[in-house]
Amino acid sequence: MTTELYFIYDSHCPWSYATTPLVNALQAAYPKMNVNLLHSAHYIGTDSAGEEQMAAAAKISGLKFGRDHIRYVNSPKNSIKTANLMAWIQAKQPEKQLITLNAIQRAHFIEGNPLDNKHDFNAIVEQCKLSPSNKIFKDELSMEAEYVLENIIEIQQVIGTTGFPVLVMTVDDNAIFIDHSLYLSNPQAVVGAVEKEIAAIK
Repeated sequence: MTTELYFIYDSHCPWSYATTPLVNALQAAYPKMNVNLLHSAHYIGTDSAGEEQMAAAAKISGLKFGRDHIRYVNSPKNSIKTANLMAWIQAKQPEKQLITLNAIQRAHFIEGNPLDNKHDFNAIVEQCKLSPSNKIFKDELSMEAEYVLENIIEIQQVIGTTGFPVLVMTVDDNAIFIDHSLYLSNPQAVVGAVEKEIAAIK
């Protein structure tokens, strides 16, 4: 049985932050599963999810949002540099994708780090033992990040949605669309639901 997980997200989206615990739970349950984290680079410095969405995500998931994040919650967000970094990790150090995403979301949503310039990433790069080149931290999408966006479009065409976050698991030639909204308050429950889906396929 070959399993893969596809997570379409944006690092600066509170709903993506609330969905990452599901990805963590699935990775723990299926340690041999190949996890593909696909950053949608939705936020380009012109808008943000805003206070209402953050409050809704916090209420449903029970996750904490830090005081500094809350203070600037309505300020425009820019996730391009994060998208570049995550695309670079996917290409160069894929085993570090999930640990880095968790560190990035903690920095942004709990510590209030805007992740706007190269300096903002220093602690994460050090913590996760990464060695990205300086060109990763430019203001435009890298070739690797553009390639990720092409992959996202392909998946969106198959599942018929352009929204995010999105979780899709493939088991051999079968695809399981996971409705993340059902499990935000209890991420562990997603494992049982997926096990039932896999049993039905077999």
